[in-house]
Amino acid sequence: MKNTTRTHLNLAAFLPALALSILAGCGESDIKNDTPVSRDAPVPKKDLKLIVLHAGSLSIPFKEISALFEKQNPGVTVQSESAGSRDTARKVSDLNRPCDVLGSADYKVVENLLMPEHADFNIRFATNEMAIAYTDKSKYADEITPENWHEILLREGVTFGRADPNSDPCGYRTVMLFDLAQKHFGVDGLAKRLKEKDGKRFIRPKETDLLALLEAREIDYLPIYRSVARQHGLKTVRLPDEMNLRSSAHKDLYATATVEVTGKKPGEMITRKGAPIVYSITIPKNAPSRDLAVRYLDLLLSARGRAIMDNNGQSPIVPAITGEMDALPDYLKKHCVKPE
Repeated sequence: MKNTTRTHLNLAAFLPALALSILAGCGESDIKNDTPVSRDAPVPKKDLKLIVLHAGSLSIPFKEISALFEKQNPGVTVQSESAGSRDTARKVSDLNRPCDVLGSADYKVVENLLMPEHADFNIRFATNEMAIAYTDKSKYADEITPENWHEILLREGVTFGRADPNSDPCGYRTVMLFDLAQKHFGVDGLAKRLKEKDGKRFIRPKETDLLALLEAREIDYLPIYRSVARQHGLKTVRLPDEMNLRSSAHKDLYATATVEVTGKKPGEMITRKGAPIVYSITIPKNAPSRDLAVRYLDLLLSARGRAIMDNNGQSPIVPAITGEMDALPDYLKKHCVKPE
């Protein structure tokens, strides 16, 4: 993947062109979905909202980006809601929830659950890695290392939580981590023992739901994205690239770890293969405020937005990647390239 020189964009100089009916006082629903962004159009002097549904692990960086977006666009309020990425996608696909911007912790969620019926494009914009999070109060906190973490988690009296694979990519990535750990350490049955430890007692819909349990000492450890652990000031065990789902050099190894999860239709199951962690962003077809959504993505993919992501431990992909360049709003094409 090639990086380009990062340049700072002045978002205020690139405000979207709104239909004349808006400037005359018509409702937000009158904004045309295909209106190109203009350098000159004024921000409408009325209250507007932007609905952002996103993965739990995007909560902190998106909160910063949304605050900046509101500052740059007076009169606009960003309404954010977090959930596991698969649950987030189903709010659009199954419940037809209005959504202007949808951020997923796994670009495959958008491909599998939203395209092509509910979204035209899918922009891959950031990366992450798996880690084991813990606190000073966790049992054996002074002993755990990258070489023995699996043994610590299996000790009598030690508890750990994990996200639900059917709701959250972190959930199925945790199961993949266990499978890859079995291969890495050469311990027969390790993955099964880790998956069965504590049964379903500490499984939650998304990984961030488990943070309170960790901080309250209800659990000792938590497989989670390293960025989330960093954002919450937690200690982490850094895992080798052979199992942390970070390195593109190990993509073939990752693909040997598979998990069955629910598909689009009731009762349907699909197989997810391990792959490097890649986040994506899209504008669903039912977006009430598509022009504002384009402006939000422009900020997210700009040098300023990339810096916010990077500062929060989610390394930006520069330039961003999309396989649907023709379907991309024209003003976002400058940020993206097609996959090689």
